[in-house]
Amino acid sequence: MAETVNLRQARKRKARADKDRQAAENRAKFGRTKADKSREKAEAVRERRRLDQAKVTPDE
Repeated sequence: MAETVNLRQARKRKARADKDRQAAENRAKFGRTKADKSREKAEAVRERRRLDQAKVTPDE
């Protein structure tokens, strides 16, 4: 026979897990040093520039 589950406790357990997951994402997103942020921004600019240079425009 199946194990009985208290739905209230299951909901709370799921809510805690979701909160923990969100906290981990926020730590990764916002818990960075200024050097990390500037390095990431420079990489994004470099990547954008590389993509723009490779863009093919139709001959008019």
